[in-house]
Amino acid sequence: MTAFWVDDNTDPYPGYARLRAEGGLIPHEMDDVPVTIATRYDECSAVLTGSEWGHGYSAGISPFRDTVAAIPGSFVRMDPPEHGRLRGLVNKAFTPRTVADMVPLAQNVVSSLMDEALSAGEIDVLNGLAVPLAVAMIPGRLLGAPVSDGHLFRRWQLAIARGSDPDHLLNADAIEARGVAAQECLTYFHALIQEKKARPTDDLLSELIAVEQAGDQLSEREVLGLCLLLLVAGMETSINLIGNGMLALLRNPDQLDLLRARPDLMASAIDEMLRYDAPTQFTIRVALSDTTVGTHEFKRGDGVVVLTASASRDELVYENADSLDITRYEGNRPARRHMGFSLGLHYCVGAPLARLEAETAFRALLDRAPSLSLATPEVEYQPSLIHRGILALPVKLG
Repeated sequence: MTAFWVDDNTDPYPGYARLRAEGGLIPHEMDDVPVTIATRYDECSAVLTGSEWGHGYSAGISPFRDTVAAIPGSFVRMDPPEHGRLRGLVNKAFTPRTVADMVPLAQNVVSSLMDEALSAGEIDVLNGLAVPLAVAMIPGRLLGAPVSDGHLFRRWQLAIARGSDPDHLLNADAIEARGVAAQECLTYFHALIQEKKARPTDDLLSELIAVEQAGDQLSEREVLGLCLLLLVAGMETSINLIGNGMLALLRNPDQLDLLRARPDLMASAIDEMLRYDAPTQFTIRVALSDTTVGTHEFKRGDGVVVLTASASRDELVYENADSLDITRYEGNRPARRHMGFSLGLHYCVGAPLARLEAETAFRALLDRAPSLSLATPEVEYQPSLIHRGILALPVKLG
């Protein structure tokens, strides 16, 4: 099943362009509930950054499926003050200093993976590089879980990510798989939490448990929810940033050659990858009070699907919006901020770590492989609409 605006999830961008041509705010029905789809940059930005907008679950006014009740620590869809309380506890794992301390681990993991790949002459950039790197950084380093359980984390993460699409876009198997994966994941982390309580280690999970045991800011159910959130959102974003970004470079060899010649463009290139083909394609918001966007009036409880990936291709904002240009964010060029990590209160807390993982992976590929080429022209995408990512990316190494 797909949303009406996507003909083929291998390339949703023509569908987004058709929606933008119709208008910045388009009425739609989702699960028999009227909502509005925001398609253009200005409208999406107004909803994401406006204080009148949130998720509305605590107030009981959201027209969307409630994921907060099932996963109490998932602050992604919470409103203040609960959002700030939980995000603040996790934010310490993504400060510049903390992320800088993780650079040697990322480099060592990638170096080892590249050693094996160069011997073979080929690498699956997704499953042979992006996935094991993400496993080492999120469940391995931050949560203190055994990296040997990476196959479990990846299976759970894919099932839960697929299940984050609106229910009317999912079949019965996907809904069941989502529930099974979430339960298995929560059971796993419940056992890990008990281990950390008995033998704390130097990781974020042990710190969260210490806060929970102090009894004033965090419950064990919330610790479990935070584990699930970090596993799914943290891994999914970085894996798909690397996969989508590398595929974009390989399909635009002039940009790949330019990045080889000018490694100083790496930060700009990653921002452009996030604009051009973002790991997250849309999000949802609810009007917390009567408000107006442009000339459109919203009542309290009205829902909006914010097509961030469409906004990042808005031709009214970006010159040559459908072209990959790794110099777009170079230096002080006046390119508008992309929505690859969202905007506003819910800006991706793990963005610094995702950037680190992507930069480490791309630099290793460019520095150590004299040539890179797709082993096959076709790639298979995840069936998810919210999360955009490929399932494999075999690449030949020169």
